[in-house]
Amino acid sequence: MKKKNIGLLIVILLVVAMVGTYVRQQIDKEREIETASLGKEMEERTIGLKNGDTPPDFTLTSLDGEEVTLSSLRGKKVVLNFWATWCPPCKAEMPHMQSYYEQYAKDDNVEIVAVNLTSGERDLTADGKIDTVMTFRDSFELTFPIVLDPENAVGSEYKILTIPTTYFIDSNGYIQRAIRGPMDADMLKTYVDALD
Repeated sequence: MKKKNIGLLIVILLVVAMVGTYVRQQIDKEREIETASLGKEMEERTIGLKNGDTPPDFTLTSLDGEEVTLSSLRGKKVVLNFWATWCPPCKAEMPHMQSYYEQYAKDDNVEIVAVNLTSGERDLTADGKIDTVMTFRDSFELTFPIVLDPENAVGSEYKILTIPTTYFIDSNGYIQRAIRGPMDADMLKTYVDALD
């Protein structure tokens, strides 16, 4: 009788171990699926727009009071730069962008559009933020269009998490390259020359 009870106990323990292993495998699979799903969601959220994407169209007002619509620039190569005045890498790249603009933009059929993420500027008032951007433009003697994104609507649509971020858009209106971080004039020339 004791041998029967021991045998039964061993069978019960084996069944419990098998069920436990099965349950653990199912939990691990669910976690793996959740992690993969979350990872993909985070990747999509942080990557932003990709090569070959059509950039979302927008109309923003420049510091000069003119409306700039991205789709109206189709037929030109576009360097679309997102920046803020308080950002040291943005400050470092602005003279290079101006240098490129003066030397090559007209001949290369290129327009630079610098989108200031105005809502992130440090002044507390809307007028103060615009004055800060104007002072920045004037101190760097920038002549390419600077447009204001006062509600960060365009920055959000473009999933801008790092500044500066620059999108290189070909003459057909497709993104061909995204750069996160500052560039110099040689990089700008190289990336623009690679556009159609």
